[in-house]
Amino acid sequence: MNRVGVKLGLLALVCYFLLPVWWLVVASTKNGQGLFSGSSALWFDGFHLFENLKNLFSFNNGEYLRWLGNSVLYAGVGGLGCTVISVLAGYGFALYRFTGRSVFFAAVLGSVMVPLTALVIPTFVMFSNAGLTDTIWAVILPSLLSPFAVYLMRVYAANSIPDELIDAARIDGAGELRIFWQVGFPLMRPGVITVLLLSVVSTWNNYFLPLIMLSSSKLYSLPVGIGLWSQLATANNNSGQSLWTLIIVGSLVSVVPLVIAFLTLQRYWQGGLTMGSLK
Repeated sequence: MNRVGVKLGLLALVCYFLLPVWWLVVASTKNGQGLFSGSSALWFDGFHLFENLKNLFSFNNGEYLRWLGNSVLYAGVGGLGCTVISVLAGYGFALYRFTGRSVFFAAVLGSVMVPLTALVIPTFVMFSNAGLTDTIWAVILPSLLSPFAVYLMRVYAANSIPDELIDAARIDGAGELRIFWQVGFPLMRPGVITVLLLSVVSTWNNYFLPLIMLSSSKLYSLPVGIGLWSQLATANNNSGQSLWTLIIVGSLVSVVPLVIAFLTLQRYWQGGLTMGSLK
């Protein structure tokens, strides 16, 4: 009876999390009239998905595609750069003994407690003084630093890489870079993939930072651009229905790259976890 209750509870949670996704998929297949008809909110009422996609990519000279490209750039460069910095920093904190190591790591832990929104205004002032606001670097450079990712990689490296293995590699004459790349990195792979996914998703979904840093709509990311459309749809009663359709379809398309990233990296994630369990 307990197992049945647990399964029913898990099924309820699955339905709870999948219901908004299902609504988004269904709503993306409707035109403006079907979207606001008030009937069949969770079921198909006509199929206009391809028409909606065509309108989405051609609206306002294809600005959605430009925002999509900006998001790919920000998430790709920012997420990958954050992963590289976090892996190297976490590996260094875990396996090297140096003066001030505990103090520096305590500073990293302390910065984890600071909300990111609290740092946006000081970051804006700093970038404004440097003349970097309203540029791609105003979004990419802050995305390169993640104290939580450094903490995560430090903990993972400390628990997945035996000191004896590193000492054996040094005795065999391997350099530090070779030890990291051929010994440490393969053992850290599940943690690296985790940090990469978290960094990419965080940068992709970041709304407040691009909103503050960017003033040109050509540099907007998808969350900021869709938010701009939402404001226009709310203010414009005449074309609001068609614009809301584009907003919903655009939201659905914005999820697709993240799903592809998870599905692509999943096998490396699982493979690394299996390798770590057999160590």
